[in-house]
Amino acid sequence: MNNKFDALKDDDSGDHDQNEENSTQKDGEKEKTERDKSQSSSKRKVEQFWRFYSHMVRPGDLTGHSDFHLFKEGIKPMWEDDANKNGGKWIIRLRKGLASRCWENLILAMLGEQFMVGEEICGAVVSVRFQEDIISIWNKTASDQATTARIRDTLRRVLNLPPNTIMEYKTHTDSIKMPGRLGPQRLLFQNLWKPRLNVP
Repeated sequence: MNNKFDALKDDDSGDHDQNEENSTQKDGEKEKTERDKSQSSSKRKVEQFWRFYSHMVRPGDLTGHSDFHLFKEGIKPMWEDDANKNGGKWIIRLRKGLASRCWENLILAMLGEQFMVGEEICGAVVSVRFQEDIISIWNKTASDQATTARIRDTLRRVLNLPPNTIMEYKTHTDSIKMPGRLGPQRLLFQNLWKPRLNVP
């Protein structure tokens, strides 16, 4: 008998059925323990985050032009960051008055790992503007259509969006390539610099 499977074939005592049953029970208990640990970890993350978030100004209370970024540790909210450069973002334009609730639902869903796409989510942005507010969620791999579709569907559910809500997916490479598109800092610099060049 060279392997354990031969030993099982020769054993007619029937004990192996009970061993398989015990093994299955142990596997089930192990999975439940892992699931409980994961849920407990997610709950701790949300509780820790809430301690800070409860003292912050909400997006709907801001006036003017502002952005809030929430990204995983080590990921910068820039298209060029290694974690973002092959990714993209789902964009939702909101009428005024909805940003605070939607932002809160989105970040709690991210912290609670409701998207169920592993490490694919990089972060989220809420942009407060004069006419509307914009929420976006960034992911690592724009070419993975199944994952981007799952993110879209979860986003729709988490934000309780009406079925006719327009959602746009834009890859970061497309955002970078847009003609005349400069980053916010570069645009500000360009606007400050141009008048000086035009002065005789």
